[in-house]
Amino acid sequence: MTKNHKIYAFIDSQNLNLGVISQGWKLDFKRFRVYLKDKYQVEKAFLFIGYLEKNRSLYEFLKKVGFILIFKPILETKRGKKTIIKGNVDAELVLHTMIEYPNYSKAIIISGDGDFHCLIEYLDKKGKLFRIIVPNQSSYSSLFLPFKKYLSFININLKEKLAIKNGSVVLRTKP
Repeated sequence: MTKNHKIYAFIDSQNLNLGVISQGWKLDFKRFRVYLKDKYQVEKAFLFIGYLEKNRSLYEFLKKVGFILIFKPILETKRGKKTIIKGNVDAELVLHTMIEYPNYSKAIIISGDGDFHCLIEYLDKKGKLFRIIVPNQSSYSSLFLPFKKYLSFININLKEKLAIKNGSVVLRTKP
């Protein structure tokens, strides 16, 4: 990439967080933002996340370390005694990738969710897909297979570089 290229990352926070946790470690989001900047020259990193009032300090931290937060309102429904919380960010990620389309040269999509297939296919056809970063190499959609040349993985090899150390802020997976 040349200096004139603007690279933006669009991050499915739930898929990222759960993908790393399923490998037995927790992601340090501050270190991850530095990694995106150093490794991929990411100028802007949009983090799509469900909004819970009680997580305001987490959101402030994420903003402080360089993420642009796009919130999805969370729906809470009761099933008997159990409360189900839903905050799927897929539509927001696709929409904001297209809203920002004129502002970046290349896009990185961070998710293993096949729901982004149509977005990835479109970005590829338009020459704007730079990378797909999959949070868990052993668990991602087979719809990404035609795009193998773009795939990178957050696997156990990155644990030392990106895992939470003592004193780091943890992104909650559930409210």
